[in-house]
Amino acid sequence: MTDPVYLSPPDIGELEESYLVRAIRAGRFDPDGADLRAFEREVAARVGVDYALGLSSGTAALHLALLTVGAGPGTVVVVPTLTFAASANAVAYTGAEPVFVDCDASTGNLDVDLLSDLLGRLAEAGRRVAAVLTVDINGRCADYDRLLPLCAATGIPVVEDAAQALGSTYRGRCAGTFGRIGIYSFSHNKVMTTTGGGMVVSDDPALVARARHLATQAREPVSHYEHRDVGYNYRLSTLLAALGRAQLTRLDTMIARRRALRDRYAQLFATVPGTRILGAGDSGSNCWLTSVTVEPERTGWRAGELAEHLAARGVETRPMWKPMHRQPVYADRQVALTGAADQLFATSLSLPSGSALTDEQVDRVFAAITEFLDGRG
Repeated sequence: MTDPVYLSPPDIGELEESYLVRAIRAGRFDPDGADLRAFEREVAARVGVDYALGLSSGTAALHLALLTVGAGPGTVVVVPTLTFAASANAVAYTGAEPVFVDCDASTGNLDVDLLSDLLGRLAEAGRRVAAVLTVDINGRCADYDRLLPLCAATGIPVVEDAAQALGSTYRGRCAGTFGRIGIYSFSHNKVMTTTGGGMVVSDDPALVARARHLATQAREPVSHYEHRDVGYNYRLSTLLAALGRAQLTRLDTMIARRRALRDRYAQLFATVPGTRILGAGDSGSNCWLTSVTVEPERTGWRAGELAEHLAARGVETRPMWKPMHRQPVYADRQVALTGAADQLFATSLSLPSGSALTDEQVDRVFAAITEFLDGRG
């Protein structure tokens, strides 16, 4: 049987192995090991911020980022409805209430026009908005030209969920650096991985210091164990940080591979009326995932049919995120909708996009898509 082609497999090789072996032989595995400190410095330098904090997951990073800006009981956090559950779950961890807002149909990112109206209604209702959480979908940055002035005028901090967007840029500025605090994910399927892990980044030393304190069980700086806050065991392993250091040296090459794949998908689907590549044409995106949107009334076929065809040939695909307001756990939350997220969920499909895909695997994917398209006329 032919090996499966995965959506975004980890791209790990001999360089990563050498970094891990060196870290193991160094023999220091505490939460402040040399590789972890170096990884934090290197990521901070790469994205152009003063401070970075390595954590056990992107979700942990979101949780701490929200806590540092004041999210908690009695507050609300505005969250895009088109996102992975971790964005909403991290809000729930703080005790704040997530309020969902729809996306822009062309990019999948937060709809700034809806946000403006929503913030006005929340203010009229006397709700305290602790933060606006942005999510850079598939590696494409949100519309920060419009979003940041809106939030600044209302005094609401922006927390940037750049879990999908390390290496992306907007107007020449790195994703993750637009809010008061931002986060990255290094999970197994991201552009670069530590197999599991995340990071908080900011130019605000007080926010990062608070996050660091909470991430290490909130232990006070005394010789015995003393705790004035409830803390968390959220620090990144120094061994995984060593893996991340190796990955960071290869980040540009891995992004270039994903961009080449997106360009090839865009060329293929340009000849298919009723299809488009979500967020195509954004030269700043890291192209974490490439998603095709299908208008069945024009194509004569649905995205789900393409998914079934590819699955039968061992090719993994995935629908766009099911909107948070459609998730049973969040179905009773306040939401501002246009229907765009529902439409993207119903009509879009994410295609194999990983930099670790071999040329043979890529050719298999494109041959299978071409076979499907030819069969549909």
